[in-house]
Amino acid sequence: MAGEDFNAPPRAQAHPMANPGYGKRSVPDQPPRRRGDFAHLPEREAYIAAYVDRLPDGAAMDAKTLAKALPRHGQQAVRSALTALSVAGHLRRVREVVGGDQTRWVYRTYFSRIACDDAWWARFLADDSPRTIPPAAFESSVVTPFVTPKPVAEAVVRGSGKTRPAVAHAPDPDPAPAHVPTPARAPAPNEKQPTQQPAATPVGDDRVPDRPRSAAYEALAELGHVDARLTLSAADCAALEELATEWLTRGTTAQQLVLALTSGLPDRVHSPGAFTRKRLVEKLPPEPARAAVPEPDPAKPVRRLMECTGCAVPGRPEALPGGLCSTCRHEQPAAPATALPVHEVRRRVQELRRSLRTRPETLLAT
Repeated sequence: MAGEDFNAPPRAQAHPMANPGYGKRSVPDQPPRRRGDFAHLPEREAYIAAYVDRLPDGAAMDAKTLAKALPRHGQQAVRSALTALSVAGHLRRVREVVGGDQTRWVYRTYFSRIACDDAWWARFLADDSPRTIPPAAFESSVVTPFVTPKPVAEAVVRGSGKTRPAVAHAPDPDPAPAHVPTPARAPAPNEKQPTQQPAATPVGDDRVPDRPRSAAYEALAELGHVDARLTLSAADCAALEELATEWLTRGTTAQQLVLALTSGLPDRVHSPGAFTRKRLVEKLPPEPARAAVPEPDPAKPVRRLMECTGCAVPGRPEALPGGLCSTCRHEQPAAPATALPVHEVRRRVQELRRSLRTRPETLLAT
């Protein structure tokens, strides 16, 4: 029971396929699928992203089809989740020219298991760009096997028959046979049955299952092996993990981090945890410079055009940060409240009553 994932999305077993040339396209050269690929996302977005990740290329990616295959969420929730995944850097909607002699525009949704920034997506969608994810994005802690959830009923798709079912995954292996208990031997008539003592409950043993150790945690734990003066406890590694992670996100490798923390140590380090924290803060490397977005060649025809994930308005990548246009990025102003407070309603009712009482006298006077 502890190993099952009850929040996992249903298996992408019979998801409808889009028309030829349309639908989902996976970013090439991605790392292997892992259990915590979408742990940084909220529950709904992680649920839908894990389902989309297992869809084959060419699968239909419209909100209506996804909502039919995902019974937990409706169309509006799926649209909001796709917008959030676009902002997080996992997908982009693109218009693309296909065909040789005849020009034909198709609409595709590129999906990346690794969140990428706007500059990377701009280079990826350029025709002359390298179509690989940078190795720094692959850096993770411990690779854990991905547990495939149990299949659910196939989604019924209504329409004109332009969709076709995707190839189903192989079924799960047969579970291990259940343990059959051995019947207990009946005691003899004169045999005394031993009194069963209650099991001793360990005091203060509320252990939590070990979580995967990140690359930053591993680098901090390695300090003591490189130099015994910086031997950190498990509590120190957990407290300094966030600071070390910031080093790795700025392009520093784990080996460079260990070298920067262990070089030039004094003869005696009285508090390894405090000393390491000070070095992590004072020697923090600068943020890497953002890669420039390539300017399009005027003489070269445009073959890919990014679309806004929310409203499908086309535009250049720099005009659609997060895959959204300026209108979809800004929140709509809140509608003014039309209901009046209770005391204001009572005041106006009293004024109406006074006007009705004084009206006959006014008519007689005229």
